[in-house]
Amino acid sequence: MADPSSYRPKPGQIPDSPGVYKFRDEHRRVIYVGKAKNLRQRLANYFQDLAALHPRTRTMVTTAASVEWTVVSTEVEALQLEYSWIKEFDPRFNVKYRDDKSYPYLAVTLNEEFPRVQVMRGAKKKGVRYFGPYGHAWAIRETVDLMLRVFPVRTCSAGVFKNAARTGRPCLLGYIGKCSAPCVGRVTPEEHRELADDFCHFMAGRTGTYIRRLEKDMMAAAEEMEYERAARLRDDVEALKRAMEKSAVVLADATDADLIAVAEDELEAAVQIFHVRGGRVRGQRGWVTDKVENVDTPGLVEHALQQLYGEEAGDAVPKEVLVPALPEDPDAVSQWLAGRRGSQVSLRIPQRGDKKDLMTTVQRNAQQALGLHKTKRASDLTTRSRALEEIAEALGLDTAPLRIECFDISHLQGDDVVASMVVFEDGLVRKSEYRRFQIKGFEGQDDVRSMHEVIGRRFKRYLQDKERTGEWEETPAETGPVPDPTTAPDTASDPDAEPREDDGRPKRFAYPPQLVVVDGGQPQVAAAKRALDELGIDDIAVCGLAKRLEEVWLPDDDDPVVLPRSSEGLYLLQRVRDEAHRFAITYQRAKRAKRIRSSPLDAVTGLGETRKQALIKHFGSVKKLKQATIDEICEVPGIGRRTAESVAVALASAAPATPAVNTATGEIIEEDDGGSTT
Repeated sequence: MADPSSYRPKPGQIPDSPGVYKFRDEHRRVIYVGKAKNLRQRLANYFQDLAALHPRTRTMVTTAASVEWTVVSTEVEALQLEYSWIKEFDPRFNVKYRDDKSYPYLAVTLNEEFPRVQVMRGAKKKGVRYFGPYGHAWAIRETVDLMLRVFPVRTCSAGVFKNAARTGRPCLLGYIGKCSAPCVGRVTPEEHRELADDFCHFMAGRTGTYIRRLEKDMMAAAEEMEYERAARLRDDVEALKRAMEKSAVVLADATDADLIAVAEDELEAAVQIFHVRGGRVRGQRGWVTDKVENVDTPGLVEHALQQLYGEEAGDAVPKEVLVPALPEDPDAVSQWLAGRRGSQVSLRIPQRGDKKDLMTTVQRNAQQALGLHKTKRASDLTTRSRALEEIAEALGLDTAPLRIECFDISHLQGDDVVASMVVFEDGLVRKSEYRRFQIKGFEGQDDVRSMHEVIGRRFKRYLQDKERTGEWEETPAETGPVPDPTTAPDTASDPDAEPREDDGRPKRFAYPPQLVVVDGGQPQVAAAKRALDELGIDDIAVCGLAKRLEEVWLPDDDDPVVLPRSSEGLYLLQRVRDEAHRFAITYQRAKRAKRIRSSPLDAVTGLGETRKQALIKHFGSVKKLKQATIDEICEVPGIGRRTAESVAVALASAAPATPAVNTATGEIIEEDDGGSTT
């Protein structure tokens, strides 16, 4: 625990202008990011008497070891920079809303020649128009099914589309009139895009125009005694009205607004958002967060706005945002939202009328979401705490192991030997911290040597990071530009890559665990302990979990620790071990598949993937290519004589591939697919 006075900047060093500040811990990780109109006044609040600070603030300042800041020109810039840093560094003491589910959207892929309507989840893509989010994917499909009568836009996948174009026959939707069948040329690309645009306009809330137009066409068809066409138009109108009925009318037709409500207690907060477009509720979503920092309702609202609109632009930011409380600086937030939208955005608290009534409904949803979350989490949190306490007691640890790392070795009869490292923090998986290793020190099957190598490499990196950060000079101000994270080398996929300069990002080997678990018994535990001893590390506990009897082995103990079968601690260790095994075997299988898919052509220098495919396509298989003469190889477009000679030499010197066998029949499978035997 650090004394805040040990790193407190001198009062004259802190500017009194707007800016963003970062607190870092002893490992140089960013643990808190904040913004201020006046940096000097805001930072002074953190260096009061500890007894006067809020408990969460007190924990943060005693965990930190330094503070630094960046001066900006305006409060809007401070808001944007704060959001960027929270997203980049993932500070542990900042409020971070987490979605309780991956919400589905109705998406129209306007970036394709023939736009497609489909259900999408996850990150948004450029050139795709999104509507929602919706509570359930089936609700989207029901709406789309009704609207395809009027707007027969393509809904098929790329594979189905190409197959229909190749055969000249559309899919079933094309035959029943729910697709305009652009795959077989029934409509031109321009006509199909016009249909997709009309579909988007209708979903955006401009419903009255289309319904009035269809009703006018229906009446005209009836007057001309085209009764079949009039009946079809009547059915189209009914279909659109049924699609509209699925979204309740709550506000005036022209209203585009997002309503945000917050429900909170001392420890957690829930946020609910209703998306109203064209006066109708088009989507709903919710978040829950731990209040790891001392934050009030206006602060929670500001964080929610950052989370909701930080990656959005254009019409995704509505004209009106209704909130239960205004942020500390509503003008700056409004300017930021206007910058995201490209036009004015109204940020306000509804005072009366339909909008206030709807806000009450949103607030009720937030209260219910918080209550449901607390009901679900209460047992989980209690169970995890009990599991960690049982592990600490069984292994004789001073404190509960809040961070556990587990290592496993995987191979197939000594080939493709790999290892995995998985991380559990507070009893929960931390997948962003997972690492995988290739065994480099030797070849063959030796789990003990492999474990020694992997543990040594992982904690050698830990010591390098620790030594590199060490005792640093206090840097009270940052005057240079904010570094661009996209230009930094990535070391996540290669654990032995040269470590980059310390920037406070969370995904680093500098996080030391309190407990290392290895998949195996006494030999593997001894190897892991020996690797730590060789590095001079004596403050990290080690244990192993043997699969046969689920025994827990400790270094230098001849007898295992046997936890009761009903023990929550044993169950947690099993989860950790099984996750490490899953991650290791997945990586090992991927490496094996890549090796099996390799071809003798890979050894030809300068022969790229395009020319490899041209050779295989021309001759049909590597086997037939191997039988070809140099002159025949030269006939392939793009292959010169020197390259042909290199190909012939590589194929002649390649060892014969091991034949693949169908295990069900015992039949040998001939090689006919360009070098693959499976």
